[in-house]
Amino acid sequence: MEATAILPIMKKRLAFLSGGKDRRSGLILTIPLCSEQTNMDELSATLGYLLGIPSEKCKARGFTVIVDGRKSQWNIVKTVVLMLQNVIPAEVSLVCVVKPDEFWDKKVTHFCFWKEKDRLGFEVILVSANKLTRYIEPCQLTEEFGGSLVYDHIDWLNKRLVFEKFTRESTSLLDELAIINGNEKGNQQDKERAMDYNFLPSFDPETVLQTGHELLSELQQCRFNGSDGGVSWSPMDDELLAQPQVMKLLDSLREQYTRYQEVCRQRSKRTQLEEIQQKVMQVANWLEGPGTEQLRTQWGIGDSISASQALQQKHEEIESKHSEWFAVYVELNQQIAALLNAGDEEDLVELKGLQQQLSDVCYRQASQLEFRQNILQSAHEFHGVAQDLSQQLDGLLGMLCADVAPADGAAIQQTLKHLEEKLKSVAGTLQGLREKGQVLLDQMSNQASWAYGKDVAIENKENVEHIQGVMEDMQLRKQRCEDMVDVRRLKMLQMVQLFKCEEDAAQAVEWLSELLEAQLKTHIRLGDDAQEVKSLLEKHRKFVDVAQSTYDYGRQLLQATVVLCQSLRCTTRSSGDTLPRLNRVWKQFTVTSEERVHRLEMASTFHTAAEKILKECPEQPKVRIDFEAYEEVEAVGKSLLDRLTVPVVYPDGSFFGSPSDMASSAEHVREKMKIVGMKKLQQEEEEEEEEQQLQQQQQQEEEEEEGEKPDETASANS
Repeated sequence: MEATAILPIMKKRLAFLSGGKDRRSGLILTIPLCSEQTNMDELSATLGYLLGIPSEKCKARGFTVIVDGRKSQWNIVKTVVLMLQNVIPAEVSLVCVVKPDEFWDKKVTHFCFWKEKDRLGFEVILVSANKLTRYIEPCQLTEEFGGSLVYDHIDWLNKRLVFEKFTRESTSLLDELAIINGNEKGNQQDKERAMDYNFLPSFDPETVLQTGHELLSELQQCRFNGSDGGVSWSPMDDELLAQPQVMKLLDSLREQYTRYQEVCRQRSKRTQLEEIQQKVMQVANWLEGPGTEQLRTQWGIGDSISASQALQQKHEEIESKHSEWFAVYVELNQQIAALLNAGDEEDLVELKGLQQQLSDVCYRQASQLEFRQNILQSAHEFHGVAQDLSQQLDGLLGMLCADVAPADGAAIQQTLKHLEEKLKSVAGTLQGLREKGQVLLDQMSNQASWAYGKDVAIENKENVEHIQGVMEDMQLRKQRCEDMVDVRRLKMLQMVQLFKCEEDAAQAVEWLSELLEAQLKTHIRLGDDAQEVKSLLEKHRKFVDVAQSTYDYGRQLLQATVVLCQSLRCTTRSSGDTLPRLNRVWKQFTVTSEERVHRLEMASTFHTAAEKILKECPEQPKVRIDFEAYEEVEAVGKSLLDRLTVPVVYPDGSFFGSPSDMASSAEHVREKMKIVGMKKLQQEEEEEEEEQQLQQQQQQEEEEEEGEKPDETASANS
């Protein structure tokens, strides 16, 4: 029986074992009767429980029962004493009935317990409370009987409940642990039945052990009755086997719990291993099943950058799903590594096999994901370059299809340079497209099959044809643009030549105009003598040759512009402006040049004739000049002066020059004519003098002849 079964009765303190002993070392059982009617059934139950606590050895020494009847009636006391005969007759050695001081004296004679000793089986004495020390030492009596033994019934009852609870739980736990440990030992031999006995004990071993240690500590230090002072003896100690029983239970419990922990460890390891196996199979089945199927269905590379981006997004979703399983793989790998570090040798092979299987599947799938990602990245770059190249070709084609209306040669050169740069950029981008395409083709040629041993070359054939088709199409578009660029380049070079010819023709007109202006303004001297006139005439011919070359150069340029305009199918730009100007300036120059030549020739004739007249040679005798020469000089000089006074008249009716421009040359001619005239007068005077002298000489000769005639006559006569 346990105290919990009669806990309400035990709390009434109908009887108790205080822990005191009589002089024979027998336990003292105290029955404190109260003024109220005592329930004999409850008292019997209490005595039955209390007498079940001591050991058989302790019971053999007998009990001393103190029946405290000071607050009770005699009939109740007598009933209790008689009940002892029925409850514990063999264990009771002495019954001390504590009587009141004045109440029972007259009634004691009615029933003498000592005479009934043989029938009762124990001695009964009536004693006052102050005389109990004759039979029991004061230190073994509680305070209510004048002793010094401290006893707290509620504290004792609480600790008894703890002891019984610990005993009950530990005993039950030991049985369960023994069954679990025994089953586990059998399960190790029969692993197929391992899951049949994986149940848990009814009580927490840690809690039960902690309760037992606390109980043992109280038994060893504070006494079971909980007294803190005075001399006391715990009925739960040696005689009552409390401490040894607790220690024995704790030792057994620790032993079984240690084995149970090992069992739990093995069970946990086995369960963990089974969970790992299950998770490994889940990971492997998903990666080799739905995961592989997802990759197998995603084999395209798209036909544009937007399509490749959509495929990349789809692949990221697939990677996200795989990442969840890869996270499980990482967790499983860590668990397997931990088990390998702390596992038994018998599990190493299985764990390593699981780890290798998991790693192979995950690394293979990760490689496929990475390979697919690389292909999609290369495809995205390829389509990006293709789109960029297509835009460049469209821009270049737009430039080539637009009409060319440059303002000048510099604009044409700039446009041509821009075309060349665009063509060079297109060539570079096309080369980049070829490189990207080749990289993508190489990747697909090295592509491993998504399913083990399954060929996917047919699926890649469409991708390969698409890549090659894009590169060929871009090459054809580039070739067409190059051809158009060549045509445009030729046309623009012709336009550059046209502008250059027009510029040079205009420059030739300017040069010819400058030559004309120089001829009119600076080529006005006629020279001071025939030699200088000859030199000026020679320079003028060279000057005319330069002008002629300039005019011919301008004509050739204008003819070239006509040819270029016909080739370019554009309106002739020189015929309306430059050519008339060139012809007009050339006509003016020609008229002016011819006038210049005529004047120089006349000046040369004038100076030559004048110099012949004015020339004097000291070595030769004075030569008389024919007057016709003077007349010629005078006639030429007058003609020259008349020509110098007349302005140059152009074919269009305009004129240039005035008499004042040739005043200096005219003055020089007049001076020279004056000198010649003076020479003529001088010669006339000389001729007149000579004629006079000749006449005088002739007269003189005639006179002399006339004088000689008479002498001859006289001589003849003589």
